[in-house]
Amino acid sequence: MAHSIDEVLKVHGLKITSTRKRVLGLYYQSDHALAHSDIEGQLDGEFDRVTLYRTLAAFEEKGIIHKVLDESGSVKYSLCNSSCQEDRHQDHHLHFQCEKCGNTFCLEGVHIPAPELPGGYQLSDWYMLAKGICQSCAVA
Repeated sequence: MAHSIDEVLKVHGLKITSTRKRVLGLYYQSDHALAHSDIEGQLDGEFDRVTLYRTLAAFEEKGIIHKVLDESGSVKYSLCNSSCQEDRHQDHHLHFQCEKCGNTFCLEGVHIPAPELPGGYQLSDWYMLAKGICQSCAVA
């Protein structure tokens, strides 16, 4: 991790709290996107659901994490890269959902250009999801 958790929170203008430190720590320890329920399970009731939702919302608003949608439609979040900002996320990269373990990964090295829409359509957001077997499951 390039910066400490405290530094990341400070740089993004967030107050340093035990909840924010614990939740952000989970993202730094994970190689895949995490859902609210994943975090809740790992923290084993340490913080209430509303606090966790607010923490995730604050992280997304400040450009620390971005939404990742999987095939089930459930929302997961993944760490943003350093070029994300409060007013502009850089999350238009390939997301990959493993058919074995169910984890969803950001494949930031795979650039996906924005779709070109026919006249009259206005693009507000987009994402791309690929499915297959992840590296860990492929060797298992």
